[in-house]
Amino acid sequence: MDCRPHCAACCIAPSISSAIPGMPQGKPANTRCVQLSETDQCLLFGDPRRPAVCGSLQPAADMCGSDRAHAMLWLSRLEQLTGPGLPSSALQTQAMKLDH
Repeated sequence: MDCRPHCAACCIAPSISSAIPGMPQGKPANTRCVQLSETDQCLLFGDPRRPAVCGSLQPAADMCGSDRAHAMLWLSRLEQLTGPGLPSSALQTQAMKLDH
């Protein structure tokens, strides 16, 4: 599966804890990465300075859905599920909801 043009949900919704050129403290959730072009393409694609986590997130039907709104919601829910302080039982319940 290829990325949807002008989506960039994966470069906005999740937080990134590692340094990014222009964002040395990383990127908070629901914040546009400074390395996104005006056409929503990663300016660091293929660059060794691109955080490993960015390259590990690959487009998939369940994450991307049929439109950008779905991808933003899915990734935002994933961000909440993987944040600190969520009990493991709640994590398992919410993870099951993501699958459906």
